[in-house]
Amino acid sequence: MRRRLLLGAVAATLAAVALLFLLTDLPGRPEGLPAGELPVMVVDHGYHAGLVLPRARVAARAEALGLRGVQEVASRFVAYDWLELGWGDEGFYRHVPEIAALSVPLALRALFGANNPSVLHVVGFSGAPPAYFSASDMVRLGLDAAGFDHMLRRMEASLAPAEGGSVAPLGTGLYGTSLFFRAKGAYHLTGNCNHWVARLLHAAGLPVSLAAATTSSGLMADLRWRGGASAP
Repeated sequence: MRRRLLLGAVAATLAAVALLFLLTDLPGRPEGLPAGELPVMVVDHGYHAGLVLPRARVAARAEALGLRGVQEVASRFVAYDWLELGWGDEGFYRHVPEIAALSVPLALRALFGANNPSVLHVVGFSGAPPAYFSASDMVRLGLDAAGFDHMLRRMEASLAPAEGGSVAPLGTGLYGTSLFFRAKGAYHLTGNCNHWVARLLHAAGLPVSLAAATTSSGLMADLRWRGGASAP
C-alpha cells in the first residue's frame, strides 16, 4: 500500500512537471529556426544569463528602426565591439555581483516582493567574447536580419526612458566598462533575468521554455537542445 502511494505521488509529480513545461513552452517560427550569420551569444554567470551582441550592428539597426532607447544605450559604448546585456531586480542586481554575496532576505525580497524596480545592466568590451568571459559557460546563435530586428524591438520595450524620452544611466555597473539603466517590468520568480533573455530570443524566432529558463543552466540546456546553439 505504501509503495503504491509512493508510486502515485511520483507519477503525479512527473505529470505536474510535464504540464508546467507544456504550458510555459514558447514555440519558435513555424518555418523553423532562424538561420543567419549575425552572431548572438548567451553567457551563463552561474545563476543568471546575459546576452552578448555586436555593438555596431545594434546601433545601426536601432537607428534604422527608430529604437531611440537602444540606440542611446549602444552609443554610450561606441569605443567597444560588443555589448553584454542583462536584466533584473535593481536591489538584487546591484548588490549581488556574484553568488557568494547572496543573502536569504535579499533573495526572498527579489523573488516574492511586489513591484520591485528593475534595471538593465550593460557592459562594453572588445576582443573575443569567449576570452572575455573565459570563466563562464557560453553558447553562440546565428540570427537572420529579421530575427535580430525583432529582438531589438523587444529590448526597446524593456527600457524605461526618463522624462523627455531619453535613457539616462543610473550609475556604474558591476564589472568592466558598464552601466545600469532603468528598465520596465518587475522581477519575480516567474519573470527573472533568464526569462528576460529567453523572451528576447523567442522574439528572434527561437523556441524557448520559460520553465527551463527559471535557471540559467536550464536556459543554456534548452538553447543547445532546441535552439541550435553551438560553441562560441
